[in-house]
Amino acid sequence: MAAGEVCEAGSAEQLQQLLQQKDRSLVVVHFWAPWAPQCAQMNDVMAALAKEHMQVAFVKLEAEAVPEVSEKYGISSVPTFLFFKNSQKVDRLDGAHAPELTKRVQRHASSSSLSAGSNDSVKEDLNVRLKKLINAAPCMLFMKGSPKEPRCGFSKQMVEILNKHGISFSSFDIFSDEEVRQGLKTYSNWPTYPQLYVSGELIGGLDIVKELEASGELDTVCPKAQKLENRLKALINKAPVMLFMKGSKQVAKCGFSKQIVEIMNNTGVDYETFDILEDEEVRQGLKTYSNWPTYPQLYVKGELVGGLDIIKELKETGELLPVLKGEN
Repeated sequence: MAAGEVCEAGSAEQLQQLLQQKDRSLVVVHFWAPWAPQCAQMNDVMAALAKEHMQVAFVKLEAEAVPEVSEKYGISSVPTFLFFKNSQKVDRLDGAHAPELTKRVQRHASSSSLSAGSNDSVKEDLNVRLKKLINAAPCMLFMKGSPKEPRCGFSKQMVEILNKHGISFSSFDIFSDEEVRQGLKTYSNWPTYPQLYVSGELIGGLDIVKELEASGELDTVCPKAQKLENRLKALINKAPVMLFMKGSKQVAKCGFSKQIVEIMNNTGVDYETFDILEDEEVRQGLKTYSNWPTYPQLYVKGELVGGLDIIKELKETGELLPVLKGEN
């Protein structure tokens, strides 16, 4: 591919070839969809960045056209950007954040050939990022893998202890970002994983958490989880009309969510939305709670109406407006 241009990958094989280019220090892949206006905007941003960073390869990949690649990298919304060095994923950015994309391209592109002076500013950038991550939730666990699929015995034990005590926590997979994995060891002065943080402060690793459990202090140190069922009830009753979707009214992140928002906006009825991509516990829990396996899901006065197909049917029969107003 020519320097200064954005290339398109139409298959897993094409992407693999692009990732293996020896002449590029960094490959940035944009998982996009033609129906999403925010993706078109970010493609323009990529085109501008490509002209500025000749040593970086910029690649567009239509997420829904190459589902095996999207599945492999856990792409559930667009736009999503993955950053690769030596065919290894080193970073990820979800959403249409042009300033953040620009910043990360600059950081990763320069990290291959840094002078001592510029290294200090990159370290400072990383510290800012680490501080944000450890404060991303009241209780943050940095682990190998995810709570559903831990990828080491220590991480598995840590998740089991936290779950046993009903502790509400978010997690970060250190395998997904080598920079965070190495940087956090220095930042926290703690050489191993998992690491548990509460209110931005390091509690420790598995041995410390086991000690806290044995002494009975763990329950006072860590925030308790609100029972999921109670949380779901509160969410579906948050407004008379609640839509659980991928993305928001302003920026839908899947074709089905985009269609249902268009239908809802045309009714003129007030409604609130919840982005299920922002909360994995709600995303999975609501499927079981409502006995409805897919999204979007629409609720009126706490009762499930259905998904996109049901809403389309109600619109065609003229029943949608009375249902939304709670008249049926």
